[in-house]
Amino acid sequence: MTFIQAIQQRWQQHNTLVCVGLDPYPEKFPEHLGQGADSIFAFNKAIIDATADLVCAYKPQFAHYAGVGAEQQLKQTINYLKEAYPDIPVILDSKRGDIGSTATMYAKEAFEHYLADAVTVNPYMGSDTVDPFTAFKDKGTILLCRTSNPGAGEIQNLQVEGQHPLYEQVAKLAAERWNRHDNVLLVVGATAAEEMARIRALTGDMPFLVPGIGAQGGDLAAVMNSGMTKNGTGLIINSSRGILYASSNEDFADAAREETLKLKQAINQFRP
Repeated sequence: MTFIQAIQQRWQQHNTLVCVGLDPYPEKFPEHLGQGADSIFAFNKAIIDATADLVCAYKPQFAHYAGVGAEQQLKQTINYLKEAYPDIPVILDSKRGDIGSTATMYAKEAFEHYLADAVTVNPYMGSDTVDPFTAFKDKGTILLCRTSNPGAGEIQNLQVEGQHPLYEQVAKLAAERWNRHDNVLLVVGATAAEEMARIRALTGDMPFLVPGIGAQGGDLAAVMNSGMTKNGTGLIINSSRGILYASSNEDFADAAREETLKLKQAINQFRP
């Protein structure tokens, strides 16, 4: 099964567009777990077990592991997901971007070393960056297009040849050139709903990974109106901090489940 097929299966069979971002801040962990890097897997496992039936994907953010020397905890987390919940796809959020053999090695890092089903990629260097990732035909390549951060427009909204903004150029290339294996997705932030509508018009039913709901203040209603496809899917809506750290006490996993369920229900009220 390809990554796209796995996502579609979760959308349909579990009626959910929610993706939980596994972005550990050990200093925020409940005291009973310990607040060091060696506690990351125990924390992640509890979150996963509490939310697995409510999500379409999990998205560990690579820097949150590598930055504290916890790459093994990342591998352990993904291995656990593969063993306990093999139908839930894993997105490695590492925003890689390079060319040639280096890009190929980054793709191997994500797909063969960490066993991720998809990876985020910065396409700034063009086809030379994108093609080595999309060559892994059953995996997902998720390209940064219009991101949710406040400074995104400084570059992504610049006009290309005086005709259209840069993010639209990325969307066009994704739809017309890079998606030959039907394994390309786009990152489109929840804080850019107007731009999302334009990107949807250019890309048909291509799935979007949508950060920015929750702590970044994205408008869920606007996102659903702008990005949802006609069948009520097309979006992988990520939330991290609002779910992971809903409680700092021993009930943290139960609190995470409650917040995940709230988000799922909030999303589904806009779906057909």
